[in-house]
Amino acid sequence: MEVAAREMLQRIDGAARAASGGTPVRLTAFVNREAAGGGWGPGVEEVVVPVNATDRKQWVWGEQRHLPPLAARAGCDVVHSLGSTAPLWGSFARVTTIHDLNYKLVPDAHFGVRGKVMGVLVPSAARRSHRIVVDAASTRDDLFEHLGTPREKVDVVPLGVSPRPAVTPRDERELRAELELGERRILLSVSAKRPHKNLLALIEAFAGLPAADRPVLVLPGYPTEHEAELRSRAAALSVADDVRFPAWLSTEDLEGLYAAADVFVFPSRYEGFGLPVLEAMARGVPVATSGVSSLGEVAGDAALQFSPDSVDDIRGAIARLLADGALRERLRAAGVARAAEFTWERTAALTFAAYERVLRDRG
Repeated sequence: MEVAAREMLQRIDGAARAASGGTPVRLTAFVNREAAGGGWGPGVEEVVVPVNATDRKQWVWGEQRHLPPLAARAGCDVVHSLGSTAPLWGSFARVTTIHDLNYKLVPDAHFGVRGKVMGVLVPSAARRSHRIVVDAASTRDDLFEHLGTPREKVDVVPLGVSPRPAVTPRDERELRAELELGERRILLSVSAKRPHKNLLALIEAFAGLPAADRPVLVLPGYPTEHEAELRSRAAALSVADDVRFPAWLSTEDLEGLYAAADVFVFPSRYEGFGLPVLEAMARGVPVATSGVSSLGEVAGDAALQFSPDSVDDIRGAIARLLADGALRERLRAAGVARAAEFTWERTAALTFAAYERVLRDRG
């Protein structure tokens, strides 16, 4: 969400000028103490909301109590909340980006009480906001089906894919030595280690590949409570020596993994957008992904799609990609072209159109 905020703020003024024949827009970023001084873009005024964002109670309190008067004092015509929740009052037009309905459709995505909090705040934001922005049409359908949000109130605004970081990828030989990858082929999956990401099914599918030709499975990402279950499953299936769980990786290391990977696989059961799929495509890695929720919508025919509920289907897609060099090359090219369609300039233009629409609707 912070990436989206930064990329959007860099481009909204340009989108406004293009839409209005040169008229600029005044931008104010309301940020917490931790994000203060972050350089949100040229001409963007920063207002610090006096809360500690690492404390969920303070975060909610800041949004509901502090933000409305601060926005009124700043003279905001539109307040756009980017994190699926929003202030429920204020004289300004309220636009909210709801990225997904994880709390309802895959409740194991949230640890602790966060799911219960989101179960109150997200429906409230959907009701009280004047317009809703979603990353994919599938989320618009979810809002209608599960919250009763009218489809005509919702704007579909796909996210963009950020340019590759201006870093030199880690040398492959060094990376292989450090992560103990040997000379084997690399199957890469970059996602949070949470149950709905379906990594247990991926490990089961991986364990069924022929041992003689089995690649090494690399699952980078910050440690979570779920990682112990993943490690246990790999051990029970006798593939613990074939799976790597690197935690935090430098940008150079991650780019090195993308460069060395033979296949990228993303088996999630539900996503509001599925940015990791596009990030892998942009780097020319052949992708196999779930075809559910937004993932099939985002990937199109530039990836091999499978059912996340079928271990055999996941295994079959991986095996097919590993065995078919021509298919890998086709998906490399198709993925790069597909990812190029998702630009932050397009995101900014569609977002500004939502602002214009809400102001027009309110007179």
